[in-house]
Amino acid sequence: MSSEPDTSPSAPRRRTWVLAPGLDAALTSVYDAAVFFVRFFTDGIRPPYHPKEVLKQCYEVGVRSLPLIMLTGFVVGVVFTKQSRPSLASFGATSWLPSLITIALVRSLAPLVTALICAGRVGSSIGAELGSMRVTEQIEAMEVSGINPFKYLVVTRTLATTFMVPALMLWCAFVGLCGSYLNVHGNEGTSVASFIKNGFSTISFFDVGSSFAKSFVFGFTIGLVACYKGYHATSGTQGVGRAANASVVMSMFFIFIEEVLIVQIITFLRDTT
Repeated sequence: MSSEPDTSPSAPRRRTWVLAPGLDAALTSVYDAAVFFVRFFTDGIRPPYHPKEVLKQCYEVGVRSLPLIMLTGFVVGVVFTKQSRPSLASFGATSWLPSLITIALVRSLAPLVTALICAGRVGSSIGAELGSMRVTEQIEAMEVSGINPFKYLVVTRTLATTFMVPALMLWCAFVGLCGSYLNVHGNEGTSVASFIKNGFSTISFFDVGSSFAKSFVFGFTIGLVACYKGYHATSGTQGVGRAANASVVMSMFFIFIEEVLIVQIITFLRDTT
């Protein structure tokens, strides 16, 4: 009697999915991301720690991003001031320019612009670096040598982005205000003291603190998403490119979602205090 499997059209096909192929893959990705998120905290609080690697990544994320942040912040300050002047001039309220620019930069523009730049520059770099280490089996080699690759690669880079994005946000806001002042001074002849007095009279420590908190969330998101995409890269060199691209796209997507949610929370807290 033949033991060959029945390959006739009437033979039932084995189902390889539970709900639907695409839905199963999406739910699996969500589960893997949740496990990755929880593992960051469980591994991050346990020794050994890698302070030298954290400082190295802070340098890569922070210091090497300063020129781009400085250029972008200056351009944003100049352009936003130049575009806002005609609207205020029509009401004879150009003296409100310092207040308007300061509020816009500190509350929204500086955190968002800094996060998007870091998502493009830092996120793609981390995704490509960890992706190349995955496809060349360097991560497996670290496990064989007794090093926890998750703690050494993921935790250190995520901590670096979490700490440095708020610092870069402050630098972006400062440079943006400098660019705004140059534009205001060139048109109205406003002094530095007057610009600072008018600008900072309309913001509070709550505004600065909320921007810091927002930047911490953005930095954590950038680091964790980029590490996740790079750590799970597959399919050789093509997978490295996909990991770098997905790191940028997913980071920016989550940043926009978080911006909307955090603004709602901040507005509620501001109205209740």
